Amino acid sequence: MNKNLRNLVLTGVLAVSTQWVNAQDTAPKNWFNLDAGKDKVQGVSAEKSYQELLKGKTSQPVVVAIIDSGVDIEHEDLKDKLWVNKGEIPNNGIDDDKNGYVDDINGWNFLGGKDGKNVSQDTYEATRVYKKFKDKFEGKNEADISPADKKDFATFQKAKKDMETKRELYKGNQEILSSNYKVVRLVNRLMKAYLDTDTLTLEMLSTVNSKDEKITMAKQVATQVLSQGMTEEGILEDLEEMNKQLEFGLNPDFDPRGIIGDNYENKTEKGYGNNDVEGPDAKHGTHVAGIVAATRGNGVGMEGVADNVRIMSVRAVPDGDERDKDIANAIRYAVDNGAKIINMSFGKAFSPDKAIVDEAIRYAEQKGVLLIHAAGNDNKNVDTEENFPRKEVTDKRTGALTWLEIGALSWKSGEDMVATFSNFGKKSVDVFSPGVAIYSTTPNQKYENLSGTSMAAPVASGVAALLMSYFPQLTAAQVRDILLKSAIKMPKIKVKKPGAEDEEALVEFGELSVTGGVVNAYEALKMAEAMKLKMPKK
Repeated sequence: MNKNLRNLVLTGVLAVSTQWVNAQDTAPKNWFNLDAGKDKVQGVSAEKSYQELLKGKTSQPVVVAIIDSGVDIEHEDLKDKLWVNKGEIPNNGIDDDKNGYVDDINGWNFLGGKDGKNVSQDTYEATRVYKKFKDKFEGKNEADISPADKKDFATFQKAKKDMETKRELYKGNQEILSSNYKVVRLVNRLMKAYLDTDTLTLEMLSTVNSKDEKITMAKQVATQVLSQGMTEEGILEDLEEMNKQLEFGLNPDFDPRGIIGDNYENKTEKGYGNNDVEGPDAKHGTHVAGIVAATRGNGVGMEGVADNVRIMSVRAVPDGDERDKDIANAIRYAVDNGAKIINMSFGKAFSPDKAIVDEAIRYAEQKGVLLIHAAGNDNKNVDTEENFPRKEVTDKRTGALTWLEIGALSWKSGEDMVATFSNFGKKSVDVFSPGVAIYSTTPNQKYENLSGTSMAAPVASGVAALLMSYFPQLTAAQVRDILLKSAIKMPKIKVKKPGAEDEEALVEFGELSVTGGVVNAYEALKMAEAMKLKMPKK
């Protein structure tokens, strides 16, 4: 989400899946790989690990599945890091390996049709829930509802409130943005003509000294806009985003599922989709993939956390909320095709088919696959507020034992250490990881700073991949345990609580997660080495 739009949208109101926000301040490049002691930023000490612990050591490739919006498989920093299905003959139209997916060379796209078309936008889950129950419950009160329908009615009411709140907010911001755009566009044209320039800067505006009231007022407005980091193009982008959400995400009549051609009511259906693992907008997924695995030491772009990884792209997250059926199938696909780690940088407030996702989570757990999930960007306590998927599953046994829930950390220290947008939870969020101003790959050979728990999760996935790569004897449960126990503990440090109305409100960092700690590759690798030395030789 564009930073100007983020400033307009009240934090915590939106529950958009796969949220991401542009970085608003300057951060050291590659800071997420740096070390607190050596570099004075709370990175995960990956560079220190390579320099001091991993030199001369051998590793095995680890497959990391990126369930996301798609990955640009031709990116200069990723093309040599792709998982390749050796059981498939490329583009022959035959399911050579008989896994149910035709020509799945680098992964699979559950948001595509057999004709090659793709879903780009989709509705929010709240919109879909509202539509599902509208005819049955609209206009009714609690007294009108039978005991058997009480639960569905409560879900409908919650979804309706969520959707209407967002629509009201978006419409209000749409009006503000439209007015602002017209004003800024007019002011920019006036000042560019006055200064005879195609580009305005604060320095140029400071030279304007006119007695003309219109010029003076235009100078003030243009100066204010530039000082806030806003641009005419940025405001237009935000306005288009608002229009798009109202047209697609919050529109009960919009349904793109026909593009895919599946029977959506058949929750056990598999094999639908196509092999276009990039899709129409792979920015989010490409950025996530780069954090985990961008080629190290090639002199271009940036350095991924892990050096011996193969990225499997599983496209299941549209611009809108992901669907439970697609996520369940995406997890199973990743597991069945050799992924050892699954990164899941998405989430939503409703999960009507949670049971099938839970079954897939249990399946991954049983097959020894580590699932790493972004906690979300709504600055809410997910101990008490819903955010799906989650490690608590419906079979009422213990939560998934190979699941990690990741909160987002800033590069800043002290009170500003935690990302202002990050979800948190003493019981539900396991550990924090760098997630603000993360510089990584974006489509078409580009790179960009983005922020979100969506970025924090792949940093943790990269560290997990390091452990599995250099210590292949470790199980997923052991890697999870190591990451939690080796996290740098800072429980008593006072930080600004995400979402607190009072900016001065402070809370102990230890109250925001299970560990009260931050993922650290150096400490994790040392712990893994100690475990290896204690293991009996075969």
